[in-house]
Amino acid sequence: MQNLEEFLSGTLDPAAQREIQGHLNGCETCRNEVRSMQEVSQCFASLRADEPVVPSPRFYSRVLQQVEGQKAVPALANLFGLDLAFGRRLVFACLLMLAVLGSYLVSHETGFPASPSPEAIMAQQESPAFDSASAPDNMLVTLTAYDH
Repeated sequence: MQNLEEFLSGTLDPAAQREIQGHLNGCETCRNEVRSMQEVSQCFASLRADEPVVPSPRFYSRVLQQVEGQKAVPALANLFGLDLAFGRRLVFACLLMLAVLGSYLVSHETGFPASPSPEAIMAQQESPAFDSASAPDNMLVTLTAYDH
């Protein structure tokens, strides 16, 4: 089995060739193996072209014309030498970081109350717009509706 390829290609010395041939006469398994290897070899041989394929001279000139006719389009990623896939990952990571930081800031915001404080409402008493008749009543309604 180890020398079957050399036997089929004819590169074995004559003594080894006769020894394998004698073995093949008495061993059905090895004969089947040699037969299958010959079939595979014939299949590969049928794939080879009989004559080499040579493209026409116009083929090369057309390819060169098309290559020269195309202009390189500079992209933003090319300006920085970034790969497009890397750029997408970078943008995604930045957006994710922005979302995480934004949600953290919104959920932990305690420095500014949602409605004006009672001190701010009382400070409006001193403003010139407070001189109207309904202003004190509005201030009392606002103070009573204030939630701590």
